[in-house]
Amino acid sequence: MRGPLFRSLVAGALAAALGAGPAAAGWRDRYEVHGVEGDDMLKMRAGPGTGYVVIVGLPNGTILRVHSCQQTGGTRWCNVSLERARALKGYVSWAYLRKM
Repeated sequence: MRGPLFRSLVAGALAAALGAGPAAAGWRDRYEVHGVEGDDMLKMRAGPGTGYVVIVGLPNGTILRVHSCQQTGGTRWCNVSLERARALKGYVSWAYLRKM
């Protein structure tokens, strides 16, 4: 049982356990905005990229629900909704999210 199949199963299980960051997030995963400089705000956009319109600015400490993430260019963008206003949805850079 220690053959290639066993190693593949173990490698897959480890990858799933270790890779459970924002990219694998589900609707229940809560994150907070973190690392935004000074008085700046994280821009929630209408789509996954800087070419999309800004919906709202989010200060550090804002709680978000992450629904899914995707890589666009050099940035991983996450589809999120606000914890306190779930109808407000958009995309943010996952670089500014911290798991709660």
